[in-house]
Amino acid sequence: MDLKDRIAIVTGSGGGIGRAIALKFASLGANVVAADIKIQGAKETVALLEKGGARAFALDTDITDLARVQRMVQTTLETFGKLDILVNNAGWDIVEPFTKNTPEFWEKVIAINLKGPIFCTRAVLDHMMEKKYGKIINISSDAGRVGSSGEAVYSACKGGIIAFTKTIAREMARYQINVNCVCPGPTDTPLLAEVTKGETGAKIIDAMTRAVPFRRLGKPEDIAGAVAFLASDEAGFITGQTLSVSGGLSMC
Repeated sequence: MDLKDRIAIVTGSGGGIGRAIALKFASLGANVVAADIKIQGAKETVALLEKGGARAFALDTDITDLARVQRMVQTTLETFGKLDILVNNAGWDIVEPFTKNTPEFWEKVIAINLKGPIFCTRAVLDHMMEKKYGKIINISSDAGRVGSSGEAVYSACKGGIIAFTKTIAREMARYQINVNCVCPGPTDTPLLAEVTKGETGAKIIDAMTRAVPFRRLGKPEDIAGAVAFLASDEAGFITGQTLSVSGGLSMC
């Protein structure tokens, strides 16, 4: 695979899966914009990227704010002159029964996991349509394919991302823009540690691990390889697809 001189925005790249994707892209020759509301984490990612020889910069971006998303894209274009790849990776959740959720919690989950990727996608499309080239990879979740106890609204959002991916792929095919979706299964990330903290957290992790045929949680690097393939021209004839990277947790 080769991403030489490609320009990529990776949201939520201050750690976890997003950082692994950014590092994988850079190893293949891409230059990366590390966009994250956790700016310190994004700066740490950039330091790692620059250490490896890539051009990169960090942007303090709240994907739930359309104006800030538009500035993210504009700053990228002003800095690099083009934008080739968008990875909608940023996400958030807390594991708890639906009946314990508050309306405020629903709004936050929907804003981050559904509206955010919609905002980011819209912000890059005019540029990609004009140059008739682009790769958009949405990070959904197997929760969006098969559901996940304690993640009702999150699962709904991630299912929405799968449907959104397929529709945008159809609309953008005439412009030679590839739009695909990667669905991680349970993956060992800081977010997973955050959402499973507490007395029952260890039991949740154990149950997740036992449910995976490979009997382990995913690693961020497992996800990064699949995303890099879909971002490369080797996947040039692939669009509208949903790829689970879950150790066999879902086979559909």
